[in-house]
Amino acid sequence: MSLKAKVETNGRRRFLKGLAMASGATAVAMATGTAVAAPQMDAPVSKPDTAKGYHETPHIRTYYQRARI
Repeated sequence: MSLKAKVETNGRRRFLKGLAMASGATAVAMATGTAVAAPQMDAPVSKPDTAKGYHETPHIRTYYQRARI
């Protein structure tokens, strides 16, 4: 058996082993039948109304100053 054939065979075997383990883990998870509920989230806090769209920030002003030729 050539080296290439051995590498292909080992890769295929590793894939099939992983597939079998994943399906086994899925079966165990399905058999237990217990689900974990997500914690109850509070209502989001509304932010104060601010201007939407483009606005100049200190970061943008610094960029404009450095970009001038």
